[in-house]
Amino acid sequence: MESGELRVAIVGGRGFIGTNLAKVFKEPIIIDKNGNLEEIKEADIVINLAGATILKRWSESYKRELYNSRIETTKKIVSLLNGNQFLISASAIGIYENNCICDEDSKPADTFLANLAKEWEKEALKFKNSAVLRLGVVLEKDGGALKNMLLPFKLGLGGTIGRGCAYMSFIDMRDLISIYQFLIERRVRGVFNAVSPVYTTNCEFTFELARVLKRWAPFIIPPFVLKVLYGEGAEILLSSQRVYPKRLIEAGFKFQYETIQKSLERIFNVKID
Repeated sequence: MESGELRVAIVGGRGFIGTNLAKVFKEPIIIDKNGNLEEIKEADIVINLAGATILKRWSESYKRELYNSRIETTKKIVSLLNGNQFLISASAIGIYENNCICDEDSKPADTFLANLAKEWEKEALKFKNSAVLRLGVVLEKDGGALKNMLLPFKLGLGGTIGRGCAYMSFIDMRDLISIYQFLIERRVRGVFNAVSPVYTTNCEFTFELARVLKRWAPFIIPPFVLKVLYGEGAEILLSSQRVYPKRLIEAGFKFQYETIQKSLERIFNVKID
């Protein structure tokens, strides 16, 4: 069966990534957080993007919501699948340690976020025909981190977090969609880092975003401000990770938007020398 003839179900299909993915598949089955998971039985491919937003203050009750929305939902999905289906489940590069270069063989960290990702992946991989994508910062202007940054940057209020030395592992939305299509067409199983092979820094990202928007970004955001706003959840914004997509490259995947410059120029349809 050709990939265009496959029936695709997207759990979490009303979110940022799911909305963009839904545009490339013919009549996908979209299941939001209140939807009927039984519908995935009608699909050949199941894409699992279920999960409450991670960028929020982590109270103990919200930590339980993060857990249940990922692990419990994934358990239910796996219980409904048959052996002919293919599952692609999301995870996060937050599974890795900070301040080191990581690939899929690197040792996981021992933090709340890392342990959440480990449990999430464990449930997905109980289904033998499955792939897990450890997502980096996904870039597109209609959602995610970039959408939240646009207004302050356009107002000339952008800036770095601290000195801007933290590393950032990102993926352009177009490349991410291509990764899903690549895995579906080849039915490649296992765990994959869904990040560009060329990571950037917060300082470089800030400079390039200000450059394509033709604005200044003179400010420095002290890390303690983010800790006050998000508590333990500030870990997402303060992490410094250099993650490499070794297994995707070994499988033959080709990235189109490897650098932060190429990605932002594509997103904003500009070309700056």
